[in-house]
Amino acid sequence: MTAYIARRLIGFGVTLLVAAMVIFYLLDLLPGDPAQFILGINATPDSVARLRLQMGLDAPAYQRFVEWLGGMLRGDFGMSYTQRAPVASLIWDRLGVTLPLALAAMVISILVGLPLGILAARRRGKALDTSIMVLAQTGVAIPNFWFGMLLTLIFAVGLRWLPPGGFTPWGEDSGAALRGLILPSLALALPQASILARVMRTSLVEVAGQDFIRTARAKGLTMDEALWRHGVRNAMLPVLTILGLQFAYLIAGTIVVENVFYLPGLGRLIYTAILERDLILVRGATIILIIAVTSTMLLTDIAYAVVDPRLREGSRT
Repeated sequence: MTAYIARRLIGFGVTLLVAAMVIFYLLDLLPGDPAQFILGINATPDSVARLRLQMGLDAPAYQRFVEWLGGMLRGDFGMSYTQRAPVASLIWDRLGVTLPLALAAMVISILVGLPLGILAARRRGKALDTSIMVLAQTGVAIPNFWFGMLLTLIFAVGLRWLPPGGFTPWGEDSGAALRGLILPSLALALPQASILARVMRTSLVEVAGQDFIRTARAKGLTMDEALWRHGVRNAMLPVLTILGLQFAYLIAGTIVVENVFYLPGLGRLIYTAILERDLILVRGATIILIIAVTSTMLLTDIAYAVVDPRLREGSRT
């Protein structure tokens, strides 16, 4: 187990390093001068040159990458030139919206998707199974931004139960902040719950044909009892992988939903920074998203090894 975790940690570090290089150099290759873009077309050459010097754009790319990487390791992500604030503080403030949004969407998708998948598997081939799978397929096909606008029309504009957008800081009114995340988290959770239901149903149906289920039935258990006592845990192995991928998607996929609901999260921060050509802010916020995604995948791999002893045994061979 220790060797398995060590290999995953090494892979985690290599992935982050490669991702940092790709982000830095791809953004560096974008056409146009960021300093000229920030100052505008009427800026004088001297003012552009001074800003380029302040931004460090006059140094070679490899030198700027090493300085940027070293700064991040110290917790210094640089200074945003459009918002005149440290990038780290801007990211930290926005994570207070993005992380609760992603976590709420994840909880909703689990609470909805897994029970529906188990119910469909227990009623395999019947009308309930078909109905759940049709709903799941529809949920996968519907774009989350469209579903978010539909929720806004129903619950905000029509019923006036929830706010249509915006966000109240947690320190001012935590209840209002929580209400502001309900509709966007539902919009994010719909396709993920649909995917979980389909995967759980398929995995549990496959497990139902295994020998240990037949043995449990021979001992007097009903099919429902055998699946619930012995099948669900074994069916969770592929679901764990999907859960890790989904949480990574939810963290990185908040850009669209945050813009639909005008949430001041990390996704909207990246979108605004791209429009303003604030490359240092784009780099910092993007690398934070990548760290969150890769960390989620690392924890998923470790959880998979805990559940499946074959991975631990394979790490010793």
